[in-house]
Amino acid sequence: SATAGTFRVAGHDGFKDSLAVRQNIGYLPENAPLYPDMGVVEYLKFCCEVRKIPSGERKRRIDTMIQRTGLTAVVQKDIGELSKGYRQRVGLAQAMIHDPPLLILDEPTSGLDPNQIVEIRKLIKELGQNHTIILSTHNLPEVQMTCSRMIIIANGKKVADGTAEELERQGLDKPRTLLTVRGADTARVQGALRGLPGVTDVEVVKVDADTLRLAVISAGDGSSAALPEAIWGIAKAEGWTLTELRRDVMDLEKIFHQLTQY
Repeated sequence: SATAGTFRVAGHDGFKDSLAVRQNIGYLPENAPLYPDMGVVEYLKFCCEVRKIPSGERKRRIDTMIQRTGLTAVVQKDIGELSKGYRQRVGLAQAMIHDPPLLILDEPTSGLDPNQIVEIRKLIKELGQNHTIILSTHNLPEVQMTCSRMIIIANGKKVADGTAEELERQGLDKPRTLLTVRGADTARVQGALRGLPGVTDVEVVKVDADTLRLAVISAGDGSSAALPEAIWGIAKAEGWTLTELRRDVMDLEKIFHQLTQY
């Protein structure tokens, strides 16, 4: 049980009405709660009974779940005969059989092969159009491919919250803009860039023949948003050949490490 705070699911208090909260949640743990000796349809019927779905509704719900989760090809099989990918689909079907507004999925692609991962990822995105989905995982590339919002928790406390782009921006204390120019003098380029508003430093990243790569460091006060346009203007005025101009980002793995190490 929680030691502090409050929470509500579909308007129900998590402490005063916990049964109603659970009725509004679909849950798929990392190891799906399946009975290998049961057939796919038999298991889903059992789940309907457990969820107290009216008997007249059960066939329609089961048929809908079989279609939505792509189980048509294996409806005649026992769960024990299925691949892990299909077992995950059966697990998703049981989590959604009562049509909950909230789905909680714990490492839903763990142990799957690349093709199965793509299929489950596609299914989760489709489900996200009509359900709120909380996806718990340590697979950060999976988060980037699947989720619209990310929350990082360390030692029970929220340390980051936002889209992938927002978290990447937060990961850089001092925004960096990378550019590559050809046929320009290093000192002249650095001097011109240092004179731009908000620029605190210009670092030489690499010099290769007539190609110069630099990182323009700017203050974290929002001035970096207008920097690419200002750099483009200088390059055009000075006659530099600009082959790269982009904002530097920190990938999610580095951000996660930075926020959770103690």
